[in-house]
Amino acid sequence: MSDNIQEGEVLRQIEREVRMREGASKLLAACSRREQALEASKSLLTCSARILALLSQLQRMRKAQILQRVGHRPSEEAVPSLGKVSLSDLRVPLMWKDSEYFKNKGELQRCAVFCLLQCGTEIHDTDVVMVDRTLTDICFEDTIIFHEAGPGFQLRVELYSSSAVEDFSPGALGPRRSSRLGGSVGRSSGKKIRAAFESAAVCGGNVGAGSVSPPLSPDLSTLGPKFNLLAHATLTLEHVQEGFKTHDLSLAATEDDPFWLPLYGSMCCRLVAQPLCMIQPIISGQLKVKLGEDLNCWENGVSVLRGQSLLCYQSQEDMESEDKPLLEIPITQDTVVCVSERDPDLCQTVNIITWHQGEEVTFRLTPLSPEDTQRWTEAIWQHIYNLSQWKQCCHHLMKIEMQSSKKAIPARQGSLYHEIVTPSAPGEGHVIPDLSVEIRALLSSYYKERAVKMRGPRSRAGFTA
Repeated sequence: MSDNIQEGEVLRQIEREVRMREGASKLLAACSRREQALEASKSLLTCSARILALLSQLQRMRKAQILQRVGHRPSEEAVPSLGKVSLSDLRVPLMWKDSEYFKNKGELQRCAVFCLLQCGTEIHDTDVVMVDRTLTDICFEDTIIFHEAGPGFQLRVELYSSSAVEDFSPGALGPRRSSRLGGSVGRSSGKKIRAAFESAAVCGGNVGAGSVSPPLSPDLSTLGPKFNLLAHATLTLEHVQEGFKTHDLSLAATEDDPFWLPLYGSMCCRLVAQPLCMIQPIISGQLKVKLGEDLNCWENGVSVLRGQSLLCYQSQEDMESEDKPLLEIPITQDTVVCVSERDPDLCQTVNIITWHQGEEVTFRLTPLSPEDTQRWTEAIWQHIYNLSQWKQCCHHLMKIEMQSSKKAIPARQGSLYHEIVTPSAPGEGHVIPDLSVEIRALLSSYYKERAVKMRGPRSRAGFTA
């Protein structure tokens, strides 16, 4: 994918998140129920975090383009394969005072809590959980999967809280007017993206002093319930293990904050990783394999490099049916590969030196041509490098536990939101992220309204490149 295509895709993602953020802002101004307002406030924060992450990615891409134009050559170092990282069964233990938990004394402390998880430019959020002194743990049932993580990933887990004790007053959210959701990827994009960048600090980002909130709708710093950072943690490859593990939390609030909850100072979760080099075939093709100690005992067959093994089959049909292979060569991060040309006909032999059944063993393979020799050798070298970078994740294939699909959230009747918005199917070609039902319905209404306006002459005049 060329640099221009990549940059265009990032710009489209930013534009989409800006519109999502505007939709959440419009919904927040129209909410009559606390649950709706909390969901909209959470979506505001999540969209702002995604905008900041995408802007950082765009900045890195443009910096690389500038360096390339001035003659700076990109690094030729090996790049490890990507993989999936999954976090599930997230639990945050609470430490209530005895008088609060056992005797039910003291002020009622009730908060809405959710987690924001970021790995690179991928950002996900959990469902909102209501927490009071009847709970000993904050439990998030979501299974969060990051699909493009490298072995050097940093998965930041942020726990946000909003006090739910104060009376909810729909009138306090401001009037039901907000700026129109319009504009296309054109001259308006720069202004929208710049405004989103400036206002991201209001919803959880830091963009430096002097930033002001844009006039997208009512002031987001005072609009409805606000989530505040309660605690955070950063997980890396070293934390990946199968099973339920405990990790330290860094607190970002104090007991004096209205959104405070008595955290124990740790969280528990399952963090697993599946490198692509463990789940996808790396290379396959015909090889001549030496069997046994007899120098003349060679067998033509079809081989495939997958996971921690180079599997050699007698035929393509045997490989596709996954029958027992003629030979299974273990490939680990300690395996050594070299090429020899000792035969009179200059036939190149690939020597694989590895540990097999507790002993150091050399396996010999002969590709069909010098080009195949280079292709197989480079693929095996790269695979060994991938295994060394992903470390314990390549000892065996870790299993990602997938939760059952979520139940559909029933529509809430009788609210101001349902009086002004009627859900409808979005316009073709628009991809809507997995946000709440309310926001999906709002954006569906927006796309329908926009499609009608685009068919009019005045609308066509406004959509210029």
